[in-house]
Amino acid sequence: MDAQRAETRIAGLGLRQPSVVAARNKPPICGAKNLETNNMRHENLRIREAARRKTLWRLASLAPGHPDAPSLIVLLDSISLEERGDPVLDPVLTLEEIPRFVPIRRHPSGKEIVLEHEIPEPWRERFLQASIGSTRLVEGMYATDWQKFLKEWALEMQVVDTHRDAISKDQAIDGSGD
Repeated sequence: MDAQRAETRIAGLGLRQPSVVAARNKPPICGAKNLETNNMRHENLRIREAARRKTLWRLASLAPGHPDAPSLIVLLDSISLEERGDPVLDPVLTLEEIPRFVPIRRHPSGKEIVLEHEIPEPWRERFLQASIGSTRLVEGMYATDWQKFLKEWALEMQVVDTHRDAISKDQAIDGSGD
């Protein structure tokens, strides 16, 4: 599927291409250049991860081989490419590495929590997007939610791989290779 058709299908699904974010930058807050740049980077990250989350949820609802899956895979690939081009996120920790970098702390209530600021980006934003509406303590998120998110992320990546395999098989059958 070419990029033009993929963008059309993505728009039809109500998903926004993350690359259009640059055109929607807000005026600077307080006029500080660094603050403006940091706010723009965070807003770009937030929008990119929100788009990734919606796309993963949509893809999970489809059977492998569904006609909407290729455009969703194209969108996920464009999000990943944009992420790789973001110097603020260089390098992005892998799923296997990230648990070692996020300490689990005991809250005075006895619950185990993770502190939001101790989760490196883009994992923090991924977790926040997946956790919208979840309960938490003021001081941090429940460690069980963090651990569940990481397990679910691994399963979601398996779903993506399953869809990729189905697309590859379909392309091999029609001989399109495209």
